[in-house]
Amino acid sequence: MTREEIRQTVIGALSDIAPETDPGTTDPRADLREALDIDSMDFLNFVIALHKRLQVEIPEADYPKLLTVAGATDYLAVKLGA
Repeated sequence: MTREEIRQTVIGALSDIAPETDPGTTDPRADLREALDIDSMDFLNFVIALHKRLQVEIPEADYPKLLTVAGATDYLAVKLGA
């Protein structure tokens, strides 16, 4: 899986969590909770969606690494060996 495919997966998961927003146009370094106005349950659902879509374990200690589109893409690229 390429970094772009991972980024698209991240954006797709965010679109499912916050369908009224367009995460693809969000600053990739912006805090997702603020930029998309999502709460802690929405963020947890985002992490679960990434786990299901990519079949990768994401420990709770790593959740802060997923707070931006860029951070999530970087983190998942390392986990997936992209």
